[in-house]
Amino acid sequence: MVIVGAGRLGGALGLALAAKRWPVRLHSRGTEGRERAEALGLKSASPADLRRARVVLLCVPDAAVPTVAVELSATLPRTAALVHTAGALSLDALGDAKGRARGSFHPLCAVSSPRDSLVGHAVAVSTPSRALRDVLRRMAADVGLQVLDVPESHRAAYHAGAVMSAGGLVALADAAVLALGAAGIPPDAALAALLPLMRSALRGVEARGLSGGLTGPIVRGDAGVVEAHLGALPEEVAPLYRLLSRRALGLAGNRLRPESRAALERLLRS
Repeated sequence: MVIVGAGRLGGALGLALAAKRWPVRLHSRGTEGRERAEALGLKSASPADLRRARVVLLCVPDAAVPTVAVELSATLPRTAALVHTAGALSLDALGDAKGRARGSFHPLCAVSSPRDSLVGHAVAVSTPSRALRDVLRRMAADVGLQVLDVPESHRAAYHAGAVMSAGGLVALADAAVLALGAAGIPPDAALAALLPLMRSALRGVEARGLSGGLTGPIVRGDAGVVEAHLGALPEEVAPLYRLLSRRALGLAGNRLRPESRAALERLLRS
């Protein structure tokens, strides 16, 4: 197994696989990358390692995948599979197959350090090769990742959902900080107060599901509170509040009385 790229994801996958006795080598063209691999205790790939590779995992920026794939294809044996770790890219980003197995292996984890654990997260796997799929599934099992099989034709929808749950959550936190700012609370204090609240909401979803984890004035049917919120929010945040509240109204289901639902629908219509 050769991992191309000694950044955060490449390092995290390299460490996790090496801990399970996978014969991992990290390949980086730059001195800095080789030094990062050495600092992590991972071996750098030699030209001979590349020639013997069975699976080459590209942990490089999305925009670099096509170029790196072309460069490697010129030196790798035809039996070596190319696999990228980009959630948004199709397998075509790896170039014309010409008999070479291609695949993608995209962990759903916001990796901020190569020493982050991937255990308990999911990974999206896509490949038309049965043999390569088996290898990627074994990789996932050893790393502690739950496999999601993502058809190539639906990759954009899959990746949009992943982005909403990570980057979208950060953007939502920013909007909530702005809302608290309208109450005179400084940004640092607002974020420090909101993060535990967000974690508790996620724990509720984990324990009781999306509908069961829903809290707040929508599920209580409190139209008066929602109306006060809309009047107090900054102009740029109010539309997002309406959109999320309409979504919450759907999650509330039959727990609301018809008159409460009707009142909320009128408020959130615009």
